[in-house]
Amino acid sequence: MRQIRLFFSIVVFLATFACNMTGQDRTPASATPLPGSTPTGIPATETFTAIPTLTFTLAPTEPPTPTPIPTVESLKARVIAEKLSCRYGPGAEYLYLYALNQTANIKLIGRTDANNWVWVDGKNKCWVNAIFLEIEGDPKSLPIVYHGLKLPVSPYYPGPGWAKATRDGNSVEITWEAVPISPGKYESESMHQYIVEVWRCENGEMVFETLGTNFPFITVENDEPGCAVPSHGLVYVQEKHGYGGPVEVPWPPHE
Repeated sequence: MRQIRLFFSIVVFLATFACNMTGQDRTPASATPLPGSTPTGIPATETFTAIPTLTFTLAPTEPPTPTPIPTVESLKARVIAEKLSCRYGPGAEYLYLYALNQTANIKLIGRTDANNWVWVDGKNKCWVNAIFLEIEGDPKSLPIVYHGLKLPVSPYYPGPGWAKATRDGNSVEITWEAVPISPGKYESESMHQYIVEVWRCENGEMVFETLGTNFPFITVENDEPGCAVPSHGLVYVQEKHGYGGPVEVPWPPHE
């Protein structure tokens, strides 16, 4: 009987000890808190630092420098027009010299500084419009020979003694001394007795053109500002044997 009581006493003791162990905090009071937590075990609030936004500024790009075209002495070409007029000067207003037949093979030895007329080699050198040719190469690689070449001189008529010009916006009116020629000195009914050579500015580039008239005045419709080279002009008297002059036009600048 005593043994049974002792057994129950031991059982009760063990049960009480187990309950006391379950209710205790198993973390020692002297334990060091983990980084990022409070002493009570509650995680601390994290603080984030904003990453600065990088701003990139692109360096300004310079326009590419045009590559100069190498100059050549001559280019081969073939006529594609049925009949191509070859003239004394680089434009349709100059005196006619002779015609080139279709498929004719020619050699080009020069060009103008600001239009598409090219100089044809031969015993009688003359000028043709490059749009009526098949050219082996770039015509801009030919040397610039006009202006600079002299037109054939008239043995009968001098050029005008003076010229003047006035500007109205981009329009320039040119007048000069009248030099009448006799009817027998006309090459044909379509020939003009005055030739005006004009270097004018258009879209930032110089354009060369020839204008013809039978009156001692003419209007250049469009000469814009913006070119590195000043606009300028010359006036010739034209008759079937050659040219008188030229007289230079005192070109009015843009205001």
